[in-house]
Amino acid sequence: MSLANLEELFLHEVKDVYDAEQHIVKALPKMIRAVESAELQNALEKHLTVTEKQIQRLEEVFQLLEKPARGTKCAGMEGLLKEGSSLLEEDAEPIVLDAAMIGAVQKVEHYEICAYGTLIAFAKELGYEEIAELLEHSLDEEQEADETLTEIATAVNRSARQCGEEEEAVAAKRT
Repeated sequence: MSLANLEELFLHEVKDVYDAEQHIVKALPKMIRAVESAELQNALEKHLTVTEKQIQRLEEVFQLLEKPARGTKCAGMEGLLKEGSSLLEEDAEPIVLDAAMIGAVQKVEHYEICAYGTLIAFAKELGYEEIAELLEHSLDEEQEADETLTEIATAVNRSARQCGEEEEAVAAKRT
């Protein structure tokens, strides 16, 4: 692919985010099944639905650009999701795994926040106001998901810390 101008770069990045969102839709169900916190499960289920809408929005962007809806391999998202998935293989207490999943999903959210912010800046520079508005909806949703995860993390992290303290107390009593 040629990146001779901002228009070509913009299309490349739209394809990258499109691929990233598709990977997220595939990864979220496994994460939902793995976590214990009902609040976290609900947040991830909601974000799965939101991500499916974001894919539809990106398909609308492709239509407005008169380009086929096709992704370009997003190595960054693949890496983040692989890292998160590897945590599922660890021998972890359920609440500690929940804390780990929140961190992994927030890494994904931050990647998406950055990607959508960049796309919006490019779209505005190129005069694609309608596309910028579509992308701003997705950016808002990503920021909302990140805020929700931060709120959930407060309680989950506290419980995960207490889990460790309980184990230390039991070990101290044995000695």
